[in-house]
Amino acid sequence: MVKVEAIVRPHRLDAVRTALDELGIPGVTVTEAHGTGRQKGYTQHYRGAEYTVRMLQKVKIETVVRDEDVPRVVDAVRRAAQTGEIGDGKIFTTPVLDVIRIRTEERGESALL
Repeated sequence: MVKVEAIVRPHRLDAVRTALDELGIPGVTVTEAHGTGRQKGYTQHYRGAEYTVRMLQKVKIETVVRDEDVPRVVDAVRRAAQTGEIGDGKIFTTPVLDVIRIRTEERGESALL
């Protein structure tokens, strides 16, 4: 099993969620996040004053999938989140040793569904 984490622009969340639904990925966790990378923030003007926003709003999408689903999931997330501009985000994959469903105590891949 593999945990797939994607940090993407907030306005791309619905597209990513739709792409995962189409693949039959049943569960995701979404967290609001703030961060910076190559974008380095941006400058805004408010009531005549200039200020710099360094930490940009992002969302973090997490799901755990079977090993054989990883390429399809990563590709679907990439396509759905991509705008072609700096700041589209990142996708991380991490091996998962075990999954335990708390309610039934199921373990492994059967706990994913």
